[in-house]
Amino acid sequence: MTETSEKTTDYTLLKNRFRGYLPVIIDVETAGFNAKTDALLELAAITVKMDENGFLHPDKKCHFHIQPFEGANINPESLKFNGIDIDNPLRGAVSENIAISELFKMVRRAQKEAECQRSIIVAHNAAFDQSFVMAAADRTAIKRNPFHPFALFDTATLSGFMFGQTVLVKACQAANIPFDGTQAHCALYDTECTAELFCYMVNRLKNLGGFPHIIE
Repeated sequence: MTETSEKTTDYTLLKNRFRGYLPVIIDVETAGFNAKTDALLELAAITVKMDENGFLHPDKKCHFHIQPFEGANINPESLKFNGIDIDNPLRGAVSENIAISELFKMVRRAQKEAECQRSIIVAHNAAFDQSFVMAAADRTAIKRNPFHPFALFDTATLSGFMFGQTVLVKACQAANIPFDGTQAHCALYDTECTAELFCYMVNRLKNLGGFPHIIE
């Protein structure tokens, strides 16, 4: 009789936690709701890392103010909502080409370090943020997009299951994560809060014994 040994999976490695995907937390500020026609004005992203005990933490980050692409629609109501003055020279805005290129470089480096096969966007009401990132990637025609073309992790959905809350500030409060409403709708601040929230939920599930799921 031949003996066989069961192969065990090391879930303290990030590459094994999300089926080979690297989660990247994203937030955008825009000049409207249509990713194809309305300007992308601000973009922030944070990668994650896993410690030796298998707990998730925010890692590298990038943040860009972005110049509206040529012919972009600018909705004044959106600017009033997010407080962005697109004509302010102190914004230090860069082109979509620079922002998307640098974002992809950061993500691909983190993806390689974690030995993940691909990256996946994590965001609060993620379909919105994903649509603007993908539309900008299409406009700039930058190759080697590291993100899955349609899969995503939505922290609004996850926090709805976890806390019964879908609004970012309410979900953060439920997780005892400080949230300063005066800084809301700044892409970097919202990304930092969303990253903390996502890591909290993943780690909380681990603490509760819900991952890895063992069937006996």
